[in-house]
Amino acid sequence: MLAVQHVRIEYGSRVLFADLSFVIQGKERVALVGPNGAGKSTLMKILVGRVTPDGGKIVKAKAVRVGYLAQEGIETSGLTLMQEAESAFGDILGVEKRLEELGAELEVLDPKSDDYAETLDRMGDLQLQLEEHDVSRIRPRIETILRGLGFKQGDFDRMTDEFSGGWQMRIALAKLLLQEPEVLMLDEPTNHLDIEAQRWLEGYLKSYRGAILLISHDRAFLDALCKRTLAFGNGRVEEYSGNYSFYEKESVLRREQLEKAAANQQREIEKTEDFINRFRAKATKAKQVQSRIKMLEKIERIELDQDGPEVRFKFPDAPPSGQAVVKLEDVSKHYGEKRIINNWDFTVEKGDRIAVVGVNGAGKSTFSRIVAEKEPLTGGKMTFGHNVMLNHFAQDQAEELDPKLTALETLESVDTRGSKIDARSILGCFLFRGDDVFKSVSVLSGGERGRLALAKMLLTPSNFLILDEPTNHLDMASQARLQSALLDYQGTFAIVSHNRDFLDPIVNKVLEFRVGAPPRLFLGNVSDYIAKREAEEKEAARVEALHASASAGAAAASGGGASGVNRKEQRRIEAEKRKLRASKLKPLEDQLEKVEARISELETTKAEMVEKMNDLSTFESKEEAQLFLQSFKDVDAELEGAYSQWSDISEEIEKVTAELEA
Repeated sequence: MLAVQHVRIEYGSRVLFADLSFVIQGKERVALVGPNGAGKSTLMKILVGRVTPDGGKIVKAKAVRVGYLAQEGIETSGLTLMQEAESAFGDILGVEKRLEELGAELEVLDPKSDDYAETLDRMGDLQLQLEEHDVSRIRPRIETILRGLGFKQGDFDRMTDEFSGGWQMRIALAKLLLQEPEVLMLDEPTNHLDIEAQRWLEGYLKSYRGAILLISHDRAFLDALCKRTLAFGNGRVEEYSGNYSFYEKESVLRREQLEKAAANQQREIEKTEDFINRFRAKATKAKQVQSRIKMLEKIERIELDQDGPEVRFKFPDAPPSGQAVVKLEDVSKHYGEKRIINNWDFTVEKGDRIAVVGVNGAGKSTFSRIVAEKEPLTGGKMTFGHNVMLNHFAQDQAEELDPKLTALETLESVDTRGSKIDARSILGCFLFRGDDVFKSVSVLSGGERGRLALAKMLLTPSNFLILDEPTNHLDMASQARLQSALLDYQGTFAIVSHNRDFLDPIVNKVLEFRVGAPPRLFLGNVSDYIAKREAEEKEAARVEALHASASAGAAAASGGGASGVNRKEQRRIEAEKRKLRASKLKPLEDQLEKVEARISELETTKAEMVEKMNDLSTFESKEEAQLFLQSFKDVDAELEGAYSQWSDISEEIEKVTAELEA
């Protein structure tokens, strides 16, 4: 479907990758992993034509569409949410045209070739796509995807201009999913999704029919979806036939093997050099010496990446707090008519390690701002315990940085209360390498400013941390360092995050915020919380089914004649209704039955023809192939007509039934 051939990209003297080649097949799930700045997002931009490579090329099949979700810079305006989502279907008519183009290509391809088989497969997918894009199904599909991504019914008629950056990303993601491109490229799609939306997206992508290229710093998300990994780093890209966890283990084994090979090679080189030095002056050995010199020149030296020393980040020491870190009593928080928290009691105890979760807009960030005293209470009281030293990281924390300082000066200005720090090493933990530390805050990207603000905040001594989405701009290695530091942290913390893999090892409680309901506390980590939620949902569905069954039974048991009408008159009225119903509905029902039978025949015929398409012997003759394809088109057209007829008759039956029951 898509091939990358010998692609090279460089910025000045820095080479991101020199000779990158790989192929994406239909329905593959490929993870692009590696440190920030290694070239993952750049590759995606090359694949969609936003960046021109310095060498090589991208080869794409004519009928393959590539969809791309960027990390940032997404903005829509001028339409309602529903209108914007409906615009995703602007190219449905183009599906028919692509089918015709593929049919024309099929006529000139060798029936025994791989291209022929792949073209047939694409035609089958497009045919299914055309069938699914029945106009009557478009609105339900839009609503399903918008709700899955966290939008509410009341959002559908809102202008897209009203939505914040994170919700703008969800709008763009919804449109991509509705368009169903053959290759779907997602750059950090979960950054702005809460756990509920992330769970929905993970399930949706598991059954997605096209290929997926995925950049994410969420290990659990990658592991659940991807079966192939491309690892970027040090100017190279290595391929692994497994998910992220497989890549982690396999990369260690490859490194060990490479180190052994390099050591063996170095021993052989040293032996050869020793021979040359010993016998260089002897005429009898001149030929052998020259032979070994040429051999040394031809050796392709094994180069090992020189990893710097592993840098571990440690929080500054702080005195212990009292047992009750912060106590909320009868607390309320309202924004006008919107009630976020109502008459809530909650206590954060010493040693609590709390994950704060819930759908966006339920109150997670509001809670963190209240506890950090950045938001006033509408009602109630908040009391801090003895000797509490609070530190708060908000998503907009970067705005408070001094734009005139460099990254290094920003950290060096932090009052660490006598604790010694290696500012450059800590900046390295947060992805500032080499001369990056001398960059002025004013020229840093949004992600860089966010990482710098996080590093600065974590250097300030505290025994109570409130962190709002701290991992959004961190790569896997930086997340691991922060995670390790939090494991060793002696204080109390509450973290607003959806990153399950990051949270699971470090939290012991989960605080769930819900729209229109009080927050709930769960013991355990996020995986424990999700398991409990799933059990609750299953039980709720079971109880609902029992109630529906009981209601139906009660309705049947209470049936009878209308009050004030005797039994004989009631029977006469019912007989007249049956007669009228038979005279009006019976002909329509007979028509519907015939159409349904014809649809069944045509669907069976079409399924048999699709099965034959998978057998290349069916198309050994071009004449037979053309006849077969024409027959397939005729059957398909008749089936479409039958569907339309069935829909018209069904609507007429519903209309007549409503009139009779009025």
